[in-house]
Amino acid sequence: MNANQLRDKYLEFFKSKGHVIIPSASLVPKDDPSVLFNTAGMQPLVPYLSGQPHPLGKRLVNIQKCLRTVDFENIGDNTHHTFFQMLGNWSLGDYFKKEAITWSFEFLTGKKWLNIPLKMLAFTVYEGDKNVPRDAESYELWKSLGVPAERIAFLGKDNFWIAGESGPCGPSTEMFYWTGDGNLPVKFDPHDNRWVEIWNDVFMQYSKGKDGSITPLKQRNVDTGMGFERTLAVLSGKKSAYETDLFQPIIKKMEQLSGKKYKDHQREMRIVADHIRAATFILGDGNAVVPSNLDRGYVLRRLIRRAVRYAKQIGLPDNSLPSLAELVVTDYGDYYTELKKNKQRITEELQKEEEKFEKTLEKGLKEFEKMAAQGDISGKEAFLLFQSYGFPLEMTEELADEKKVKVGAQEFLAEFQKHQELSRKGAEQKFKGGLADLSTETVRLHTATHLLNEALRKVIDPKIKQRGSNITPERLRFDFSFDRKLTLEEIKKVEGEVNRVIQKHLPVVCKEMTKEQAVKIGAEMEFGQKYPDKVTVYFVGDYSKEFCGGPHVKNTKEVGKFKIIKEEACSAGVRRIKAVVEEQK
Repeated sequence: MNANQLRDKYLEFFKSKGHVIIPSASLVPKDDPSVLFNTAGMQPLVPYLSGQPHPLGKRLVNIQKCLRTVDFENIGDNTHHTFFQMLGNWSLGDYFKKEAITWSFEFLTGKKWLNIPLKMLAFTVYEGDKNVPRDAESYELWKSLGVPAERIAFLGKDNFWIAGESGPCGPSTEMFYWTGDGNLPVKFDPHDNRWVEIWNDVFMQYSKGKDGSITPLKQRNVDTGMGFERTLAVLSGKKSAYETDLFQPIIKKMEQLSGKKYKDHQREMRIVADHIRAATFILGDGNAVVPSNLDRGYVLRRLIRRAVRYAKQIGLPDNSLPSLAELVVTDYGDYYTELKKNKQRITEELQKEEEKFEKTLEKGLKEFEKMAAQGDISGKEAFLLFQSYGFPLEMTEELADEKKVKVGAQEFLAEFQKHQELSRKGAEQKFKGGLADLSTETVRLHTATHLLNEALRKVIDPKIKQRGSNITPERLRFDFSFDRKLTLEEIKKVEGEVNRVIQKHLPVVCKEMTKEQAVKIGAEMEFGQKYPDKVTVYFVGDYSKEFCGGPHVKNTKEVGKFKIIKEEACSAGVRRIKAVVEEQK
């Protein structure tokens, strides 16, 4: 089975079970400050898992683009990838354990579907704790489908899923495939890494508060995720997705360009293939991200520069990355059409970043060798490599590890903060406060963002378009297309316009309609976002109308006093406003 066949089968199966196919959201999360990129299929759906109605109903299915940067040191092994695709299906307060487990089993083992022999599979369920009972129902459901008891294991925290410290959560049941050689074990040992997890059904029936309390959600959801890369490897009879058609065209191209064999340079070629695929998807995303020393741009820069370093070890010619990226566009572009649309940006930015790094790499490596010869590398020395030669800290740490010396990472971070005003930690930020903070403060700021979006067009330029936003309980950040700095007078006018509308006490109303209708009435949509055929549009009186999933205040009087605290450049042709709302006096 190849990649396209697996995609098609999955979507076809769940469509036959009454699910509506929704498009993959952007890699860049909308209004979620807890992560830099979408790291799970359910992330863009949090408001709907929390009870807000989805315009396309209660049964959804899609293939979501995801990206994680916390496993850098594991890239190159059989199972880890920076960019990956998550097959997901959801029940938003509709079906629950029985249907989810039965359908998972049918898709995995059914002759028309994946046709995996039951003897190759094993399962885990939640053993329970003082707050949540043992999941005996899932255990009995698996047994009723013919799974032997010795192939089902009860586990603790690994089978209770929550995206962060708080938010929607619940027990899960996981499905594993045997990848070992020789005889299959009769009894399932979940700690034997030859059993590879391929699917996870989460029964999202609770909410965890920031104080650690567990309370039932007002609706019981099912959130499932099947790792596309791992599943394809299993179905192809390969130990790793790097041996499937997801990566082989890139690897074969590297063999051709370098004259080296994959079997002799497996780890290096896997790292380059992984990183160039991830970089291509970031650059090709509708929400433009380019290499920089901050946030998402820093993640992208790390990926490209790490790929350059390993490309050199393999012996690839200079400026090879754009040609490898073109293969990614060719192989994935039919499904992710944004890659074809943004192909020129992908290749141009890769070439610019590779050339920029090439100029200093050799000098930087010589400087590193001198430092390492003296012993451990201080944080100040590591920062010098970063500032003068463009070495990300992780690269210096990798080089140091090869030389068996240490790097003063904490001192580096202190230097970085001092000079850049922003810590590198943002580039590795995992879920901190739960997926989507739906607090009163966040909801007020979300509505203020809609008002700001419209005010910029009315006061500054009607051609302005939203290019991204990020909301925390403390402030909003709004990116928009504009090619110059706003004057102080313009900033005051925009601020005044937003407060004028707030004082009109306008109702905020949500309406469901087709995408075609929403476009026809002139509803604003975020640049680069993909929207399904049926959408929700939020109307702020007769002032603004915008594609949005919510949530929002009921009336603008709830927003408070709006204040712009900063206006700055974000990237070429994109400006950024940071603003807060204060209680009305």
